Amino acid sequence: MTATEATVTSTTEPATASCHGEAPEGTDHPGPHGYSKQKDQHLKRLRRIEGQIRGLQRMVDEDVYCIDILTQVSASTKALQSFALQLLQEHLRHCVADAALKGGTEIDAKVEEASAAIARLLRT
Repeated sequence: MTATEATVTSTTEPATASCHGEAPEGTDHPGPHGYSKQKDQHLKRLRRIEGQIRGLQRMVDEDVYCIDILTQVSASTKALQSFALQLLQEHLRHCVADAALKGGTEIDAKVEEASAAIARLLRT
């Protein structure tokens, strides 16, 4: 296992958490997420990043100069980091704010969840 595979494996979590509780009868998702309003823009952005990664594969296949590939790796990494920060901001505005309104232990859980996500982003 490479270091990258270990990182991906250790930070992957099940996608079962939601700020909306259990899924309504007959659906597999509990409700709109913080990113739902921007879903089309997010998907477009992810497709652009996917294209950057395919470009990296092509560069390696074509034996492009190492520094040029590293420049593209840096650009792809920054694009993913920017996407992650946007998702985090939407999570804070939507899910954490919703939990704050509800109060109780739910706010503590959402703050802890967001803190853990921030810690994972800082490790990368």
